[in-house]
Amino acid sequence: MTLTRDRKKLLDAASAIRLSPDKEEAAFIARQLVQATLPHKNPGDVPAWTRKNGNLTLTVRPGWDTRKSAPIGYPYGTVPRLLLFWITTEALRTKSPRLQLGNSLTAFMREIGLNPDNGGTGAKRSDARRLREQMRRLFRATISFDQVDDEREAWLDMQVAPEGVLWWDSKQPDQLDLFQSWIELTPRFYEAVTAAPVPVDVRALRALKRSPLALDLYAWATYTAYSTQKKGQARFVTWEQLGEQFGGEYAETKEFARYARATLRKVQSVYPALGLDFEYGGVKVLPCNPAVSIKPQKLKTPVD
Repeated sequence: MTLTRDRKKLLDAASAIRLSPDKEEAAFIARQLVQATLPHKNPGDVPAWTRKNGNLTLTVRPGWDTRKSAPIGYPYGTVPRLLLFWITTEALRTKSPRLQLGNSLTAFMREIGLNPDNGGTGAKRSDARRLREQMRRLFRATISFDQVDDEREAWLDMQVAPEGVLWWDSKQPDQLDLFQSWIELTPRFYEAVTAAPVPVDVRALRALKRSPLALDLYAWATYTAYSTQKKGQARFVTWEQLGEQFGGEYAETKEFARYARATLRKVQSVYPALGLDFEYGGVKVLPCNPAVSIKPQKLKTPVD
């Protein structure tokens, strides 16, 4: 079997995590964004995009591009997920809703785990171009959570970063600008991402960063593992339930189950403590330690 570059990165990360499982390379993600996640693919020209998990519904509405008099578009794929890991981690580290993005695009790309050397912002598929586009989409989007049961309806509407400045020169990403770029999180979004965040291992994020489903299932697995450990009992989740939460882009549950099973095996390789039993119709998460035991107040450095 040919060892691809992605497979080699996965094996290298798995080896590093097994040899040093307690190394404090932690990032964090908001609990709500584990329970319901962003689109894997571009939803296209629709007024709103939703995803459900039980009685919780996540709705995303795109921001408005005043120059084009058109919607900016939806945040989707791996880049906004890596940005949300960075935002949550940095907000916890600095204890501030105002986040400094640095004074060069290249430096920020390395900080969130992207490659600044695969073409500039003019290259169609370069990480620099994808990052700039997905930053605009994520920072200007409105994210809503609705929770409805028989007697109660609760909702939370948030814009991620309604205020900010990007000084970066798109044509010269290495150039250091005189002023630092920054964003200001809304108070509600800041509160949401810093209240009971889910810790994950940065090394695992780097290894899984090419797949939005892998990043979603990794964060879900460590959150679920913590819950099972706390309760002392395993949790069985059907493929239908998991597909509703993460597999909206798959035509059939059978198709999603096939991809999810293979992806969870990759997750296990970079999360050695994760106990899974694949059973008929779904997967059982066994009581086990979370991927990272570090607490937010111990965090010393941002994602790098």
